[in-house]
Amino acid sequence: MFALREAYRAGLLRRPHWFSNIVAGVIVGVVALPLAMAFAIASGVKPEQGLYTSIVAGLAVSIFGGSRIQIAGPTGAFIVILSGITAKYGVDGLQIATLMAGVILFCFGLARLGAIIKFIPAPVIAGFTAGIGVIIWVGQWKDFFGLPKVGGEHFHEKLWHLLQALPQLDPATTGLSLLSLLLVIFTPRIPRFERVPGPLVALVVVTVLQSVFEFKSVATIGTTFGGIPRSLPTFQIPAVSLSRIIELIGPAFAIAMLGAIESLLSAVVSDGMAGTRHNSNQELIGQGLANIASPLFGGIAATGAIARTATNVRNGGTSPLAGIVHSLTLVLIILFLAPYASNVPLATLAAILFMVAWNMSEARHFVRLVRRAPRADVIILLVTFCLTVFADLVVAVNIGVVLAMLHFLRRMAASVVVHEESEQDLHRELSLEGFTRLPAGVRVCAVEGPIFFGAVEAFEQAFDSAQADLQFLVIRLKRVPFIDATGLQALESVVHDWHGQRVRVILTEANARVERKLGKMGLIDKLGRENVVGTLAQAMTACGAIPA
Repeated sequence: MFALREAYRAGLLRRPHWFSNIVAGVIVGVVALPLAMAFAIASGVKPEQGLYTSIVAGLAVSIFGGSRIQIAGPTGAFIVILSGITAKYGVDGLQIATLMAGVILFCFGLARLGAIIKFIPAPVIAGFTAGIGVIIWVGQWKDFFGLPKVGGEHFHEKLWHLLQALPQLDPATTGLSLLSLLLVIFTPRIPRFERVPGPLVALVVVTVLQSVFEFKSVATIGTTFGGIPRSLPTFQIPAVSLSRIIELIGPAFAIAMLGAIESLLSAVVSDGMAGTRHNSNQELIGQGLANIASPLFGGIAATGAIARTATNVRNGGTSPLAGIVHSLTLVLIILFLAPYASNVPLATLAAILFMVAWNMSEARHFVRLVRRAPRADVIILLVTFCLTVFADLVVAVNIGVVLAMLHFLRRMAASVVVHEESEQDLHRELSLEGFTRLPAGVRVCAVEGPIFFGAVEAFEQAFDSAQADLQFLVIRLKRVPFIDATGLQALESVVHDWHGQRVRVILTEANARVERKLGKMGLIDKLGRENVVGTLAQAMTACGAIPA
């Protein structure tokens, strides 16, 4: 209960802070209402399941999470993964995968992997989030324009069929969608309405219009799902079996990874807004517990919601009390206002998701990266984006991270330099130790950078050239921060080759970590303890130089 403990220590649970957090919680709960239903429908489940998710996950993360201002619930980032799981494995499969993802996230937190997950490169994150935005946008065309259901397994097939179906759009549905979109966009820009959530205004206004005029061709929650039950979910354990676990391990891991990334991004954003500091490992534990609890009460996958968390901070939320009130607000809405949800047009929810897709894509940031980022990062960005849209999100993230790693390794390998130091280069160091000159038959080479598998070829090539009358080769390891097994083998190969030419090899100035690895590999025994020394002066003495 990191968040509650930190809030208690900061005095934020005292009575003077109650009002601001209760107000913030109510506002966030109202904002979450249309978003939760929209995300649930887009994920292939019933709208009430999105509300259940916001209630259960929001409560769990507020109590057990690592950020005292984080708001959790269903998010747009999950739509692509969850809709695919629902289509292939059914709602039961989705809930089992969510439960498994919760266990994975909980284990991530216990293993203290919170900091490691932050290492996913920015171009990869920008690429897959923009790709998700495009998929959500196109995926809502059917409800936005009132189109008939279209087929197609892959994105390009669905897009082509939707384009062919556009002439069949329903005028009433399209009109309500456009009105909803205008209300979502422009309500916050109206003076004195800056803090009024645009999605809520669109939901209320368009639902009233549909209730009054009863457009027969407009699909609503009532006509599509039969309305929202006026009751809270019951506890129910999904039917889990070993074969089901094996079948769903891939989707569960995808949910866990995306949930971890989104929740930690949201926590970082909220820290910047509120001046707080989250605990990333505790946040993963909280997210894990939320995703374990959510499917047990009829919900789906949840994570930290950046937009709702930002709304919480802007409206005065400073403690987990706001997140708890947000969940209680949704409970009251279900118990007292559920019957009125039957007339909510799906077109309004589609318009809300249009705006979510635009915000998620961060189009301006995406274009700025394409124009100004280094060429390799642009390639990683575009590859991740294209694979997310046209192939699969998990494949896109995996390949994006692998490409980023390969690029990093290439840059790291290029940074490893082996250069020979002449007597003139060493004059100052030698004179400080009392040596007047570099002894004859001595070659000094300094290695700069890590000796690892990516840099082995350049390292070996630097020592290829033979030198007449050479008796001693001094290899300075002062600027080598670490060495891996491949690097140790390369160093051993270099030592073996020079020994074959009757040249004595002396290693000097290795740090404690590198020297420990040299000993474990047996290189110190092979060279002789006298040939592994701590300073350049000791190396010169080993070469037979005598101080003045």
